[in-house]
Amino acid sequence: MEHDFWQERWATNQIAFHEPEPHPFLRAHIARLGLTPGDTVFLPLCGKSLDMDWLIGEGLRVVGIELNQGAVEEVFDRLRLAPERQAFGGLQRLQAGSLTLYIGDFFALTAEELGAVQGVFDRASLVALPDELRRRYAPHLVSLAVKAPMLTMTYDYPQEQTPGPPFAIPFDQVAALYADTHIAERLEIRAITGPLAQRCEGDEIALLLAPR
Repeated sequence: MEHDFWQERWATNQIAFHEPEPHPFLRAHIARLGLTPGDTVFLPLCGKSLDMDWLIGEGLRVVGIELNQGAVEEVFDRLRLAPERQAFGGLQRLQAGSLTLYIGDFFALTAEELGAVQGVFDRASLVALPDELRRRYAPHLVSLAVKAPMLTMTYDYPQEQTPGPPFAIPFDQVAALYADTHIAERLEIRAITGPLAQRCEGDEIALLLAPR
């Protein structure tokens, strides 16, 4: 999706993708990433997700990237952190304590700027992108995370029921996107709930992408 599309969603508070609590799939399956306290988890297109607060509370370091500046600043305000700011090319980096967030285009972030990460949590990034961008997103995420395991969420529903985002990306399609570098394992399936359930009927799927 174009940057203007998402900036408009934030400006008009059309952010049904923002959940009022950490995602239950994260709580249930975080152990599959094999992380230990002090490890770093990367959250692409992180928004102002409360998943970040929960991960920090578990003793992990969190790095994310988000296009909308207001969303990023809200996270630091919520955690009562006063971040240091630095410019990296077309990105801004805000850092305080165990939290580092970049503001800008996901595709502008490099592995050198991101640094080493031990796991990835993709709650709403892949499903936010149309097919042509997903085909760019997956290899770029792999280049950033360099063989890190990924806990990923997706949706499977008849796409004709609603145009998306979030888009319907069945398990097999997710597996195919990462087939060269990761092995996909289905972890949990549950019926779609929340605002999306008013638009379609289908499943939300948690899956692990384990490096080959």
